[in-house]
Amino acid sequence: MSDDQRMLDRFVRLCEVASPTGDERAVADAVLAELRVLGVGVEEDGAAQPARAGAGNLIARLPGEREGWVMFACHLDTVPHDGAIEPVLDNGVFRSRGETILGADNKAAVTVLVELAARHAEARPPLGLELVFTVAEEDGLRGAKELDLDALRSSFGFVLDHASPIGEVITAAPTYKRMAAEFEGIEAHSGIRPEDGRSAIQAAAAAISQMKLGRLDAETTANVGVIAGGTASNVVPGHCSLDGEARSLDDERASKTIGAMVDACTWAAGENECDVDVQVSEMFRGYRLASSAAPVAAARAALERCGFESSEVATGGGSDANAFCAAGFECVLLANGTEANHTPDESVAAERIVQMLAVSEAIVDEAAQRC
Repeated sequence: MSDDQRMLDRFVRLCEVASPTGDERAVADAVLAELRVLGVGVEEDGAAQPARAGAGNLIARLPGEREGWVMFACHLDTVPHDGAIEPVLDNGVFRSRGETILGADNKAAVTVLVELAARHAEARPPLGLELVFTVAEEDGLRGAKELDLDALRSSFGFVLDHASPIGEVITAAPTYKRMAAEFEGIEAHSGIRPEDGRSAIQAAAAAISQMKLGRLDAETTANVGVIAGGTASNVVPGHCSLDGEARSLDDERASKTIGAMVDACTWAAGENECDVDVQVSEMFRGYRLASSAAPVAAARAALERCGFESSEVATGGGSDANAFCAAGFECVLLANGTEANHTPDESVAAERIVQMLAVSEAIVDEAAQRC
């Protein structure tokens, strides 16, 4: 069996192991077992409980030929799904046989990093490798936020977790604010005494009507994604909740946008004689990296060495790189060639997995020149 085929078989095995956020134990054990069989030093941290995850973060280390270390990261969890995942290879592309996700987000990267360890378990890499497998990424980057970055030996790192063509180097990501609003009105019979009621749904709808949603500018978006309330069509609804968010590459703009959404809720509650409780939380902080930053320069050089045209782009999504950068650890997010993540159409070409291993190897060489 070729090394590449071994890696692709591993990808299928990992995708078959269900690991929705909070239930990562089985896949963490699978990765731990494989790394230990290879003789790679690996430990599990204590993030499981504070991150509300099924396991802790895994940190594997392989000493290099020279001093210095570089970190690569991926996450073990997936978004929730119904039913077992059955990966199939169709014309060189991995897809799900059923109506589930595939799990390439982020098991394509998990596969690459375990193979990186396998190929350097005996032959030392140019410099030390720290391979980090986080948990609970899909719901607020909770595992990455609990990782003890002071314990890392690397001065910078790379996260392989962006569903776009290989070659994209994500140098900017947004601050993400989440809002949860609970409207309380008064229930009444809608056919007999509607005037005695105060509709919480009407208040929530009025709030939404006052919000600016969608793409607000090149760097900012806002959305209300969930609204729920009421008990029956003949009852004036006494309760309604809505969940919304604002994202922006500009921290101040994110704060102002979510603030305007909160103001709309407060105004609408007053206009409709309802009460409202609004909670705002920051899910992650945005970042920008300069073209001259060490991980950006290393990634760009490695991609071009492997025949890819590199481009520096911004994203509207978040990743573990947000948590690492917010904590002061310089880290760049890389596209890994997966497509349609979080949907039943999710896919990744087998060739892309092989190519990302080559890019990662080239990054190690480039990082060795910068450490």
